[in-house]
Amino acid sequence: MGGERLPSFDLVVATVDRVSELQRLLASLEAQTHRDFRVLLVDQNDDDRLEPILHERRHFDVVRLRAERGLSRARNAAVGSIEAELVAFPDDDCVFSTGLLEEVAQRFASEPSLDGLTGRAVDEAGRSSRSWATDPQALTRENLWNRAISFTIFLRASLVARIGRFDEELGLGASTPWTSGEEIDYLLRGLAVGARVEYDPALVVTHSDKGVSPSALRSLGKRDGASIGYILRKHAYPKRVVGWMFIRPVGGALAALARGDRAQAGFQLSTLRGRLLGYRA
Repeated sequence: MGGERLPSFDLVVATVDRVSELQRLLASLEAQTHRDFRVLLVDQNDDDRLEPILHERRHFDVVRLRAERGLSRARNAAVGSIEAELVAFPDDDCVFSTGLLEEVAQRFASEPSLDGLTGRAVDEAGRSSRSWATDPQALTRENLWNRAISFTIFLRASLVARIGRFDEELGLGASTPWTSGEEIDYLLRGLAVGARVEYDPALVVTHSDKGVSPSALRSLGKRDGASIGYILRKHAYPKRVVGWMFIRPVGGALAALARGDRAQAGFQLSTLRGRLLGYRA
């Protein structure tokens, strides 16, 4: 970059009920090669369990904010405090590789027309779910479903200002059945105002892949499916797209049964039921 100044970051981190995981994230941020960032830490705990972490000495600023429980509510509490040029939304239990912020900052510095960048989630062994797309693409309404998740999204603050607040009807802790998908809704709203957002599968963020029981997997499928159904209706997707989104989990269930994977088949069918529920609501 020839010594060119790289853009700054505000990292919006909503946290509740976690301490050691948050410490691990903050340690990974302490190791970043690009130092121009702040953490906007939205503390949704009902106690002061984070006090020891907040008093640790670090080489970056942590701005503590408060909000009622709910992921979208937490992010909305931070939107008014954004001062940096770039914004990201790390989960409190993810980890950034040492050069991640520098890599992202260089990409934005080299592409002034770029409004947003999304990457891929990997586990501690560097593996991704088979659902992740492997080809770099500009995001569209049709292709973003397997090319973004909250903690791999980086946006210009100017785009965040144009989109505004997160939909509090969506996301963990919402008072509705649509307890995920808030970041997909946010990106769709960005695309609707003409944003250019690129997906780069080589850009990865580590997030542990905790195993769940078959019943918990079915509950997850229904939850996420309901949120997708809600989003399909909210953003007035054409019938052909809606039909395809209903057909996909049927195909997934049949493929899982062919492999003898009854847990995955149950997940796919629960996803279908959730999508129907969300779309009809």
